[in-house]
Amino acid sequence: MSNVLEIVLGTEYHKERLDKVVAALSDCSRSYAQTLISEGYVLVNDVDVLKSKQVSSGDVISITTKETSLELVPVMMNLEVLYEDEHLVVINKPSGLVVHPSESVKEPTMVEGLMAQIKDLSTIGGVIRPGIVHRLDKDTSGCIVVAKNDVAHQGLSAQLVDKSMNRTYIALCHGQVTPVVFKVDAPIGRDSTDRQKMAVTHINAKEAVTHVHVLETMPRFSLVECRLETGRTHQIRVHLSYIRFPIVNDPKYGPRKLIDASFGQCLHAKAIDFIHPVTKQAMHFEAAIPAQFNEMVELARKDML
Repeated sequence: MSNVLEIVLGTEYHKERLDKVVAALSDCSRSYAQTLISEGYVLVNDVDVLKSKQVSSGDVISITTKETSLELVPVMMNLEVLYEDEHLVVINKPSGLVVHPSESVKEPTMVEGLMAQIKDLSTIGGVIRPGIVHRLDKDTSGCIVVAKNDVAHQGLSAQLVDKSMNRTYIALCHGQVTPVVFKVDAPIGRDSTDRQKMAVTHINAKEAVTHVHVLETMPRFSLVECRLETGRTHQIRVHLSYIRFPIVNDPKYGPRKLIDASFGQCLHAKAIDFIHPVTKQAMHFEAAIPAQFNEMVELARKDML
């Protein structure tokens, strides 16, 4: 069985090497991307090209990957639906739930939950990512929009590329964050010493911009609102750690000793705004902050964390 991913490139990929673009789009290593290209699994505008080719915005990239070992079985999870129509659905993803399957994920993912609960899902993401337009980390809760058909998927993906989809997060951080409003503009790429992590770096990195607004300052912690201008892997976690205000309970980018090992990083996708890809109406949705997150905030206010 194979998975075919077809994407029209935005300006962020203009004049990038093909292997670098394929690695980013299919969330794989650069070497695996080069293998896909050399074996003819990647086409640019329906043409087989070299891995070193520079692509341009507007190019159509088609990537075929083999996924024979993954079998998806619908699992009823009673996912919280914030909104649903015939084209899309907005879910409040719980903390601890992986969005889509991979070789390293053994437990059921949100995709299996969607398959059991939602009648139709778009096919653009392929066999293991049906309907998935964007992702949230496993331990990040909150708003995620899912496409139910390919027209909606393409329209939502385009808004991610042109940065017109707004995603707002709430995070509990170590330290008293200052100033009240600021922007973190620091490129993010793969950590050179740990392939499981991302880092602020200028080596094989992409532009990354996070807008931060301090909502509340506590004795040793801060509650902040973060708005993504770009959407890099682990972006908010990396940026807040980079400015030395890491997210509470973040196992990758925070202090080595976790405050509560039963709960992941205190990061919640509070709201999402986009233009409906079919009706063209402005859409706004908010997801309630999980109870355990709120409990951590209350303890931080009392300086009891």
